[in-house]
Amino acid sequence: MKVAVLMGGHSTEREVSLATGKGIAKALESIGHEVVRLDIASDEQSSFPEWKVLDKRTEAGRRSTEANGPLFPVPPEGDNGGGSPSGRGWEGRLDLVFIALHGGFGENGGIQALLEMMGMPYTGSGPLASAMAMDKDVSKRLFQQAGVLTAPWFSIGRDDDAAVVAERIVGAFGFPCVVKPNDQGSTVGLTIVDRPEEVRDAVALAFKYSEEALIERYIPGRELTVAILGDEALPVVEIHPEHEVYDYACKYRKGLSAYTVPAEIPKAVEQEIQSEALKAFRALKCKGYGRVDFRFDPEAGLFCLEVNSLPGMTETSLVPKAARAAGLSFEQLVGRIMELAT
Repeated sequence: MKVAVLMGGHSTEREVSLATGKGIAKALESIGHEVVRLDIASDEQSSFPEWKVLDKRTEAGRRSTEANGPLFPVPPEGDNGGGSPSGRGWEGRLDLVFIALHGGFGENGGIQALLEMMGMPYTGSGPLASAMAMDKDVSKRLFQQAGVLTAPWFSIGRDDDAAVVAERIVGAFGFPCVVKPNDQGSTVGLTIVDRPEEVRDAVALAFKYSEEALIERYIPGRELTVAILGDEALPVVEIHPEHEVYDYACKYRKGLSAYTVPAEIPKAVEQEIQSEALKAFRALKCKGYGRVDFRFDPEAGLFCLEVNSLPGMTETSLVPKAARAAGLSFEQLVGRIMELAT
C-alpha cells in the first residue's frame, strides 16, 4: 500500500508527534508498505494547512512551493518525496493516511474532517469523536451520561476571577485540585494546586494553552491506562512516575517513569478497568485505537481521566507496551491499526 504518515505540526506536542511518526513510518516500511512522510505545519496566512515533505534519508524538511491542491503538495520534478510515487501529486494515489499527529489541528477533528472531504481513508477516530475527546469538559459530561465515574470538575473562561474560582473550588471539592487547559494533551499546562493562593498562577498557566481551563478534584492513587484496539481492551498498564503526576517530563524523559505490564491488580479490578475503558471509548464514539487513562484509589474507586484518541506510538509508548503484553509486535500493532482504518 501507499501510505502517508502525517506528523509534526505546530502543537505543543510536536516533538512527540515526530517521534511517533518516525516510528510508525519505519514499521510500515519494514512490512513492505510504500511510505510518504509528511510534516504538517499551520500557515498563518491561510485557513489551509501547509505541508512539508520529510526526506526519509535525512529527515530534513522542505516546504512545497507547488499548488496543485490544498492538502497534498507536489514534489519538485524528478523528486519522489522520500518514498512517494514519482510524477505528479499524490491526490488519489494514496491508499491510506496514517495520522501520527498529537494535539491541535491533528487531534481535534480538523484533519479528520479534511480527509473525509477528500474521501481519503485514515487511521483512528472520526472528526466528531476526535473533537469530543480533545475537549475534556465535553468528555467528562459524556462519561457521566454513560455511567463512567470521573472526578468532580468545573470549567472556567478567561473572564472568571481567580479569587472567585478559589472560593468555588472550596465549595465544590476542596484542595488539592488539578488545573489544566481544557483541550491539551501530555499534561501541558497542568498544575496541582494545594492552596487558594496558588489558583491565580495555575489558571494563568492553563490559559497560555487554551481559551478554557478545567478544574477537577485531585485523585490520589495508582496511575493506570488501558489501550483499546478495535473492540478489545488490551492488558492494563500501571505507570510509576517519579513526580506526583505522570507529567510531560515523566512521559518523555528516560528514567523518570517505570511501568508494570500487565498491572499487578486483582483480576476483578482488571476486568472492571477494561470494561470502563471500553465504555468511555464508546461514549465518545471513538474507533480504531486509543488509550483511556485512569486513577485508581482502593478506597474511593476508579476514576476515568480522559480518552486519548491519538496516543503516542513509538516502540516505547504505552499502547505498544500493552500490545506486546497481548502478544503483538509493534509491526503487527501498526498493521492492525491500518486494518481498522476508516
